[in-house]
Amino acid sequence: MKKKLRWIFMFLLFLTGTLEMLAQGSTPNIVLIIADDIGWDDLGCYGHPLVQSPNIDRMANEGLKLENFYLSTSSCSPSRCSIISGRYPHNTGAAELHTPLPASISIFPELLKEAGYFTAQSGKWHMGDAPRRGFDVIHDKEGIGDGGEEMWVPTLRDRPKDKPFFLWLAALDAHRPWGPNEFSGAHNPDKVQPPVYLADAGPTKKDLAQYYDEIKRFDHYIGEVEMELHRQGVLENTLIMIISDNGRPFPRSKTRMYDSGIKSPFVAKWPKGIKMPGAVSKSMVSSIDIAATCLEVAGVEVSDSFQGKSFAGLFQEPQAPFRKYVFAEHNWHDHEALERMVRTEDYLYVLNKRPNLSNNGPADSNASPSYDDLKKLRDEGRLSHAQTDIFISPRPIEELYFVNADKDQLLNLGDHQKHNQALQELRGVMEEWIRETLDTHPENLTQDWYDKETGMPLDVERTRGEMPGGKPAMQTTAKGPF
Repeated sequence: MKKKLRWIFMFLLFLTGTLEMLAQGSTPNIVLIIADDIGWDDLGCYGHPLVQSPNIDRMANEGLKLENFYLSTSSCSPSRCSIISGRYPHNTGAAELHTPLPASISIFPELLKEAGYFTAQSGKWHMGDAPRRGFDVIHDKEGIGDGGEEMWVPTLRDRPKDKPFFLWLAALDAHRPWGPNEFSGAHNPDKVQPPVYLADAGPTKKDLAQYYDEIKRFDHYIGEVEMELHRQGVLENTLIMIISDNGRPFPRSKTRMYDSGIKSPFVAKWPKGIKMPGAVSKSMVSSIDIAATCLEVAGVEVSDSFQGKSFAGLFQEPQAPFRKYVFAEHNWHDHEALERMVRTEDYLYVLNKRPNLSNNGPADSNASPSYDDLKKLRDEGRLSHAQTDIFISPRPIEELYFVNADKDQLLNLGDHQKHNQALQELRGVMEEWIRETLDTHPENLTQDWYDKETGMPLDVERTRGEMPGGKPAMQTTAKGPF
């Protein structure tokens, strides 16, 4: 009898191991790691000389880095809702900050779950209740800690071992406020060189240094996740993707349509699936393409509801052409706004449907030391052309930048005859995208809830206006120009 029980026990152990091996064999695991408010070039692997991001930098050298990865909006919750649904913000019903994703919108984790994946979320949520149906486990409140990363490794450890897994790991780092935590003080403010559109002043340098400290914290926990994947023996066939939800939380970055707001880092590591480790792709990719990519990698059919398309081919051929155009939008985020953007490899075009309004940035940025330094320069009449941008009102209806010669998008070429052909082309492409995706530009938008000068709440009734898109846009499967 004892021999029989022992044999049964050994068989069950063998069966468990075999099931895990089968689960990890050909079907890849997927880990999507989302930073909160980290600018595309605020990592060492994207050329920053000071920021300490050793784990992400190493993973870029071992995997694939995208040089032209763009978000569909530079605003936290609309960006996340766009990523999980593979749709433009005005096509989700959640185009404005703090509006929940409707239950009628398909989400890719649910399809992975139905296909046999274990799906789990840990960290910042910010999408409303409906998308919770896509996850077996959610840790958006319990044990979330300072930056939300403390539950990442436990979530990975506690997963069932007989299924492939998809993890949505979302940090609160590097969202304001900064620390204090064990990474505070890691960067020396005296060595910080602010971007040209910020003040070269002590408080701004300290503000940036503390922001860099939070990036180091984010990077540390990514290293912890990678080590746990290695310990479990599943790292080889796990696709890890690292992105941000919008630009850095500083003036002329977060919520803006320039690269400082809308461009995101993208680093992927997948030893079994990336053909040329250390490759850099210059192909144009949108965040709405992540959903279709995850589904294709998992062998799950991509339904018409997803407006993005899979860029999985770039893991094998990094230089393959992908998109000619990427689009983005700026809707209400603390302040009334209605902007649309189209980006190509050479140009950036912005259409502003509220040109009468200044474009200062979100409330957290407007309450920052960096903003205070700019206001001081303004009051003293010492702002540079680049630093003046956030205070300008009225603003141009159209902006055009030749990004190959203007990295920070400082010189508007909308009136230059030499670039008129590009202006006409992108204006037409924008009109086509608006028409095909059923974008709308309501007159009655949600108005300001915060003071643009101080970042403090206004004494107003907080009512929502009409959101761009509406029900027709939520139902369309049109993808717009590629």
